[in-house]
Amino acid sequence: MKLKTKMRDIRVNLAGRRTERDARRRLSAELAAFQTPAERAELDFILGRHTREETREIREILNRQDNERQRAGNLIGSPRG
Repeated sequence: MKLKTKMRDIRVNLAGRRTERDARRRLSAELAAFQTPAERAELDFILGRHTREETREIREILNRQDNERQRAGNLIGSPRG
């Protein structure tokens, strides 16, 4: 394979990864808006209409966001040792 072709393939691959990261970042920001128990229940209801595989990425993001919120909540109220 020529160097020129390899470089083009690398550029295309990197551009695809960048696009995926940007899309995941936008999705994460949109999902972060669902914070109240009622909003999350509604979202869980909607996700329940689809298979685990179809909603895998969304559920991963939501779980990560929940963990981050819990950790932040524990840090805010925790006594300093």
